[in-house]
Amino acid sequence: MDSPSTNWKRPDKFEHYLNRAKVAAERSTCLRRKIGAVIVKDDVEVSSGYVGSPRDTAHCIDTGRCLRRELGIPPGERYELCRSVHAEQNAIINAARTGVPIIGGVMYIYSERVKGQYTKRSGGTRKMYGPCIICAKMIVNAGLEAVHMKEEGVGTRTYEPEDLKRMLREEEQALGKSPRQHQS
Repeated sequence: MDSPSTNWKRPDKFEHYLNRAKVAAERSTCLRRKIGAVIVKDDVEVSSGYVGSPRDTAHCIDTGRCLRRELGIPPGERYELCRSVHAEQNAIINAARTGVPIIGGVMYIYSERVKGQYTKRSGGTRKMYGPCIICAKMIVNAGLEAVHMKEEGVGTRTYEPEDLKRMLREEEQALGKSPRQHQS
């Protein structure tokens, strides 16, 4: 019997699930970023998602338009103007669509900037953004225990529920410093 190759390195589970998120990101339809997310519960991948337009609607890569880019909105801001559903949201939604419980699960996210879409002037070329505020709220409410995120070319970071709640508090405080005018 042949001996096993000593050159072969089996990825640990952490790397494996981040790689699975990277594979999901390949389906992304955003002009600016490729993002994929997988949810793992009891050491089994139970759901995945990628950034893309809602089902049965035109994708940004098909139309060639990005409203946030056209309006000059910097990375990490004004996600409510994005036509795409984020990878994290799609992973949570896909679990709900199929009736898969995710409370107590862990999310793995892979994010990669599309080449040429970010410049030093637009900001964010070497920044780890983490889940956006909208996704952070969904992750907290979904009952996920942790989020592991790999930002290609930047690094990997883990967000615990308390980290996400702190981000929400900081966002609320930042908004409180510059009150918005409401029109009725």
